[in-house]
Amino acid sequence: MAVATDLKRTIGFWGGTAIVVGSVIGSGIFRTPSSIAAVLQDPRLILGLWIGTGLLVLCGALALAELATLLPHTGGSYVYLRAAYGDSAAFTFGWLYVVAAIPSGIAALAAFFAELLLRLCGVEPATAPAYVHSVIATSMLVTLSLINIRGTALGTAVQSAFTVIKTTAVAVVILVAFVLVDGSLSHFSASPGGLAQNGGVVGLAAAVAAVFFTYNGWVYVGLVAGEISEPETRLQPILVTGTMTLMTLYILANLAYFYVFPVTAMVDKLVAQEIMELAFGPIGALVMGVAIVASVFGAMNGTILTNSRVAYALGRDGLSFSILGRCHSRFATPHVSIIAQCVMAIALVLWLKDFDALISYFVVVEWSALIFTIAAVFVLRRKMPAAPRPYRVPFYPWVPLVFVVGTTLGLVAIVWSRIELQGDYAPLAGLGLACLGFPIYYVWRALTGQRRTS
Repeated sequence: MAVATDLKRTIGFWGGTAIVVGSVIGSGIFRTPSSIAAVLQDPRLILGLWIGTGLLVLCGALALAELATLLPHTGGSYVYLRAAYGDSAAFTFGWLYVVAAIPSGIAALAAFFAELLLRLCGVEPATAPAYVHSVIATSMLVTLSLINIRGTALGTAVQSAFTVIKTTAVAVVILVAFVLVDGSLSHFSASPGGLAQNGGVVGLAAAVAAVFFTYNGWVYVGLVAGEISEPETRLQPILVTGTMTLMTLYILANLAYFYVFPVTAMVDKLVAQEIMELAFGPIGALVMGVAIVASVFGAMNGTILTNSRVAYALGRDGLSFSILGRCHSRFATPHVSIIAQCVMAIALVLWLKDFDALISYFVVVEWSALIFTIAAVFVLRRKMPAAPRPYRVPFYPWVPLVFVVGTTLGLVAIVWSRIELQGDYAPLAGLGLACLGFPIYYVWRALTGQRRTS
């Protein structure tokens, strides 16, 4: 039997597109419309946010396609940051992902999955013993981790299947809303009083956080670029197809939501489930509940599949414990990094109870890292001018510049809104924690006796 020493290129176009779509569509499009309606009551502004953020993500995807085809290696943003800014920046991104950002995101999805499953079984989550939540969430984490250790092809097959389920669910809700439910175009009008009476600037900024969270994950396919077959020709269409699919589904879903409900009636509701109940009664709500559970399950799988590659790349490159860079001899998967990621996520499920603040905390950090990732296009155009580029971002430098400026403004709005609405300085603390990665890198280098490579 041949012994695998590196990860295999087994992901094709549809598998890669499923990773983009499946990693992004999780709880967000089903949950955040209610959260947004609670802070902003102007449907036109809300739709503008979904469209604007979608265009922002498309600009980022076009720029990422140049980076991913220039450096089609496992590790994604970590690889691009290392090439552009050196080991210290790559280490800072990597350790933050490995230690906190990704485990907390996976744990939060697992906890939400447990709540949804309990509701589906007729049990109110608040009345269920805490250990029941933990057992369900932990079981899902272990199951999905084992699936992804068993093989990348199996992990992407699961991802593809659940991506079909969740995209079909969103599409069905859109169709049902416009065809089978009585709606009104008057719901698209804002309440009298303008922005000041419909959430204000603070509400608008808070809504940005929810929309960013819902689009989060589009970059994850870059983490498995080293496992995509023919990446030079497939990465760009994967990224563009995936992001255009997401943008279309999200905009149409919100149009459907507003057609059926006025914005004030969307607060504290799973709107998609309410629409299905209006059309088909309790059975419709049940079917949509199952679809939402499947959506969160698929998002967990996509996150576990892609983000374990960051720890693998760090270990492989000597910027973390070398054991993390091991490849399974039979399955050709980063089994140690998947196990480590699973253990840390389970620890958060068992010992931390509230993940909402933690998610916002690290979404700000993750999108801050994305600013530097996309800005690497400018740096590498100067550092590696002669390197072969199978794909070049169109309308350079404007496309990556739009993403960098737009995302920066969005993150400033998110941080400001959390401080204004909740007195929450956690996002700033998260950025401070990210900056601590630099001195930690130099301590690591001194302890391991590594020489500086950049």
